[in-house]
Amino acid sequence: QVHLVESGGGLVQPGGSLRLSCTTSREIFGHYTMGWYRQAPGKQRELVAAFTVSGGTNYADSLKGRFTISRDNAKNTVYLQMNSLKPEDTAVYYCNGEGPPGGFPRDWLYDYHLWGQGTQVTVSS
Repeated sequence: QVHLVESGGGLVQPGGSLRLSCTTSREIFGHYTMGWYRQAPGKQRELVAAFTVSGGTNYADSLKGRFTISRDNAKNTVYLQMNSLKPEDTAVYYCNGEGPPGGFPRDWLYDYHLWGQGTQVTVSS
């Protein structure tokens, strides 16, 4: 069962912008640290941006200044604003949720790591 639902991917020209959204339940949103990863063809999945346990943000060095992660707690949604997109940004983007450092109680219903189904972002002219 997929608990994180991404949307907003698509085809965009170089230099363009997209905003990805990831929506989940209030229970998951309140207990997981949320972030975004991406995986390009033939490459390993890599961190794009994520919130930290303390509420800060962490970005891949190569993406700082172009990508911004944000959240709307009322909507249980995390966003990824992507500007000045480049062809090398082409990838499947995945929403991720990571459980707390101390883990969950034994009767917790969900996996420690949660992943969305992914949304394709293609940057091409």
